[in-house]
Amino acid sequence: MNTSLRTVSVSFYFMAFSLCSSGVGALELYSDESYGLNADLDGGIGIYHSQQNYAQSGTLKKGGTDWQEAYFKYGLSGWVSAGEQKQKVYGALNWVSSATFGQGDAAGWTDGTERTTKVEDAYLGWKSGNYFPALGLDGIDLSFGRQNIVVGDGFLIGGDALNLGKGISNGTLNRGGAYYITPRKAFDQTAVLRIGGREGLRSDLMWLKSDNPAQAKAESFVATLENVGEKGTVGFTYMDVLNTDDKFDLIRRNGTKTYTVRGQGSLGHPDLFLSGEYAWQDRPAGNESAWYLEAGWKFSDVYGTPSVNYRYSRFSEGYDPFFFGNIRGLGTWFQGEVASNYAGPFNSNTRIHQVALSFTPVESLSLGVLLYNFDTLSKRTGTFSNLGGNEVDIYASWQATKELTVVPLLGIYKPDASDLEGGSQIGTDRRNIYSQVLFLTHF
Repeated sequence: MNTSLRTVSVSFYFMAFSLCSSGVGALELYSDESYGLNADLDGGIGIYHSQQNYAQSGTLKKGGTDWQEAYFKYGLSGWVSAGEQKQKVYGALNWVSSATFGQGDAAGWTDGTERTTKVEDAYLGWKSGNYFPALGLDGIDLSFGRQNIVVGDGFLIGGDALNLGKGISNGTLNRGGAYYITPRKAFDQTAVLRIGGREGLRSDLMWLKSDNPAQAKAESFVATLENVGEKGTVGFTYMDVLNTDDKFDLIRRNGTKTYTVRGQGSLGHPDLFLSGEYAWQDRPAGNESAWYLEAGWKFSDVYGTPSVNYRYSRFSEGYDPFFFGNIRGLGTWFQGEVASNYAGPFNSNTRIHQVALSFTPVESLSLGVLLYNFDTLSKRTGTFSNLGGNEVDIYASWQATKELTVVPLLGIYKPDASDLEGGSQIGTDRRNIYSQVLFLTHF
């Protein structure tokens, strides 16, 4: 079995970048009380440099890498309202064109030759409006088709957005490249029933089918039950993997059942942030678990509204993180820009300390620092047996114009071991200086 492919299948999932762009930008073409039509347009360009390479694909050599990524998403979305109860039919049809240029990324997931255009969103839905008053406004929301799905803050499900290229497994996992920006997030087939609106007691029942070979093309049933209030949200999630493609399911994901309990909120204080989740997995190879606790404080009366957050997270040796992603911003569940995207660990067999600092001197500019310590739980001999290390990421988010956001980032990553010693950094355990700048458009 290809060890690098197994590492991808177990643990490496997308960088769903949401610090600046949380979804499709919508340019309103027409809107009144009866219907609306939008042109959905957004795009991005990323420029990257890494002084060191990583052994995930088995195709790279010692040294550094330069590459670029680009995507453009385009299409239409709209809605039609009918009846006194304000019921609404909605839908969207969007495409994504993506590419990776240059040498490909620092882990070899892409090789720089990826060029793909595919349908991204193609869904139709119905919202009940006031038709069921006991359930609140839009107490029933039923949708079908190809669409992005997020549960909570993406600890378990943050879209189907792993965008690998041709650099690994002879191209059989290729989804079009641009894997860091990850423009493709939609599950290929879905049936989603949301009950209870956005507040109070509510629930989701979902059938999700992935066409992503790097996710073993998993077919899953997902159920959530949560209570959403002013002081926070408490929720439960159940996920059952019903089927996979045996050709790609190298870690025996089929049949895995995951149960999570989560909570997130301010307890009524606007400057306080508390969050936590515990996941227990019944896997064919045995039981696994993962959990985290996070606390943060925002100094709203201080110039620049500085904030500080601390999180401790732990993922057992065989834990399967599934479709996790960055929903709240950088570092949500892709912890470490070098570690989470190239070096590892990938939210399995690790414990992580994270400290996040942010500062907003002016409305159009935010500055941040993310600090990490990674510690491998079970250190064995062999490839990728010690993916511990430390990382510091310094970034800014500048709203240059109404439509353009610029995000420069500098990462400093120091692994505990080279690939010759059980790590993944090729040929050396010296410090890696990593840099990138993103140009993101949204209308």
